[in-house]
Amino acid sequence: MPALAIDYWPLPYESRLAARPLSAIDLVVIHCTELPDMAMAREFGERIRNEQSQTGNSGHYYIDTDGKVLRFVVDTRVAHHTYGYNPRSIGIELGNIGRYPHWGDSRHQAFTVPYTKAQIDALRALLGQLRNDLPNLHWIAGHEDLDRRLEPAQDDPSIMLRRRQDPGPLFPWPEVLAGSGLERLLPTAR
Repeated sequence: MPALAIDYWPLPYESRLAARPLSAIDLVVIHCTELPDMAMAREFGERIRNEQSQTGNSGHYYIDTDGKVLRFVVDTRVAHHTYGYNPRSIGIELGNIGRYPHWGDSRHQAFTVPYTKAQIDALRALLGQLRNDLPNLHWIAGHEDLDRRLEPAQDDPSIMLRRRQDPGPLFPWPEVLAGSGLERLLPTAR
């Protein structure tokens, strides 16, 4: 099987992210950009959110709706994508509108746009490549599985919403897990 084509588009602050050995990575976390397009996802990833380190939040890989794979952060750097799991994980963002632009509105929490076949095919190929490149990779999880924090809804603060709900109910877990060699990590409620 030929190597997956990955366009390397490093974030401006990539060299300021903490370094790590490939052996530290045992988990892949699947995300949904919850933005309308890859240009906006890129702009979001470039924003400086941590003043001390002058870094932001992003995944390592992004897969657009046409199946194009982009790498924003090399595997040997710790990207900020999942609270509490970053040092041990690779973040993969799938381009999808999700709940955009009403993330915090209790009346707009449904994911309505399915992931494309091209995205899922590219994701499966990327997971296969990562399994070859990362000796300790064993686990896979959705962002929603790992970050279960709640926050008040913007439209009604008496309603508590899950902050992270991606990749969401339209993500085809059985198809992605089949043949991946990865086991889904579902931590117990804290």
